[in-house]
Amino acid sequence: MKTLRRPLLLLRALAVLAGAVSVMSCFSNRQNEGATLYGTHCANCHGAQGEGLKRLIPPLAQSDYLTKNRNGLACLVRKGMKGPLVVNGVEFNQVMPPADTHLTDSQITNILNFVQTSWGNKGEIFTIREVSEQLRGCGASDGR
Repeated sequence: MKTLRRPLLLLRALAVLAGAVSVMSCFSNRQNEGATLYGTHCANCHGAQGEGLKRLIPPLAQSDYLTKNRNGLACLVRKGMKGPLVVNGVEFNQVMPPADTHLTDSQITNILNFVQTSWGNKGEIFTIREVSEQLRGCGASDGR
């Protein structure tokens, strides 16, 4: 009977280890999604390092706007923006195109979290629930 316990314990330990590795790989794949999405949808204007473009396009790196306007960031990404805004004391007045048709709530969450934690930004990360609530507030949640 004792000889059967050891293989069973070993099998259980291996199963737990395999499950942990599997879960970790899921998280690491999703972890990089924000960076990939940012590179595809945002970097052309805001820069690869979030530096913006002189006085035309606002920086996202070390941006006070992210902290001051946290409650509207999801809608800003989804709906875009037209009109002036001030970032780090500098006024910008260009059109930001909307992401209405090509980004899900989940993808917007991942982009926002990438921006919140990159280039010297130390913002609090968003949950999918928080982003979806913001988007429902501006009539723009897709529920995904």
